[in-house]
Amino acid sequence: MSVAKVTEIIAASPDSFDDAVRQGIARASETLKGITSAWVSEQKVAVENGQISEYRVTMRVTFILGD
Repeated sequence: MSVAKVTEIIAASPDSFDDAVRQGIARASETLKGITSAWVSEQKVAVENGQISEYRVTMRVTFILGD
């Protein structure tokens, strides 16, 4: 029987929301083993001088707990 856990992470990218998701999952994978899915629950942008300076995502990442 598998048991899963969900953790919330926030990631950012100067390029796009997609890149923020990719970077967040890549970084989470360095610490969390057995990631099976992620749900992007929120998207935000930081604005400086009328321009988007950073794309930010909040994700709920699901991973299987090890033995």
